[in-house]
Amino acid sequence: MGSQLLSTVERREVLPESYIRPESDRPRLAEVTTDSNVPLIDLASPDKQRVIAEIGLACRTYGFFQVINHGIEGELLEKMMAVGLQFFRLPPEEKEKLHSDEPSKKIRLSTSFNVRKETVHNWRDYLRLHCHPLEEFLPEWPSNPESFKEIVSEYCREVRRLGLRLLGMISLSLGLEEDYIEKALGEQEQHMAVNYYPQCPEPELTYGLPKHTDPNALTVLLQDPNVAGLQVLKDGGRWIAVNPRPNAFVINLGDQLQALSNGAYKSVWHRAVVNAAQERMSVASFLCPCNSAVISPAPGLVRDGDAPVYRSYTYDEYYSKFWSRNLDQEHCLELFRCAQLQLQ
Repeated sequence: MGSQLLSTVERREVLPESYIRPESDRPRLAEVTTDSNVPLIDLASPDKQRVIAEIGLACRTYGFFQVINHGIEGELLEKMMAVGLQFFRLPPEEKEKLHSDEPSKKIRLSTSFNVRKETVHNWRDYLRLHCHPLEEFLPEWPSNPESFKEIVSEYCREVRRLGLRLLGMISLSLGLEEDYIEKALGEQEQHMAVNYYPQCPEPELTYGLPKHTDPNALTVLLQDPNVAGLQVLKDGGRWIAVNPRPNAFVINLGDQLQALSNGAYKSVWHRAVVNAAQERMSVASFLCPCNSAVISPAPGLVRDGDAPVYRSYTYDEYYSKFWSRNLDQEHCLELFRCAQLQLQ
């Protein structure tokens, strides 16, 4: 066996040295603030043009937003959280069947982020699932807990429907055709990370996940309704806590939407912090371009005579580059910036 899962060991009183961040790279939890202006979008609003404008403003200024009245039943969200927690409470020998540190595996249980490359570990276990096409991957999903496949498959179908709807609204907010982004991304893959953050003896010394952006197009995040942990970076280097709202999703823009928008919209830097008193769960669903999709700024967003901010590339090229680096290095998109702009 490679790395040891945090969810299989007894609660620790002292943080192991392999999780302790250098002093210059710690969360400084006392400096984190809240922001009463975090964008909250009501998808049931009858004023669709206003909703699209609010989404556009959120994408330009924050790189994320929360949605309510999104059409997914609160009961399903509760079931998703419950069955995820049941999975992480399974006996060690049951979880070991899925344990792997190989990033290319499409269904695996692992810990931290990329234990093969990182020098400091993160206080997190996670179950990684590929979810589309569902019929292709569902047979390999966990059969224990017994209700896992039924609940999670229904959740994945609903989240995909919501994600594609949001991509259409983001397209419209950029002044593009509603289906432009969906077509540009090709037949989108869908991945899921069911994250488990155990109680941590010294949360000020480590992260659940350090600062990073998401390499995909759009992330639909279901937060633990009872325990905060998500933080996003605002202009000026200020971290703000995104506290959970009942039956809401957090929508993060990924790197591919920053590229497609020619830098007009931003992929949000975010991190997960941990808690001394309580364990925490989250479920992140990722809409990803198909590997062969060629990503480049939409022609309508590049002014005449200007160079695009980013060169064209395939998503396969981008994703390979992302996984070859440490999670908290510089923005991976910087490696794809057009040469003439790098010289400025």
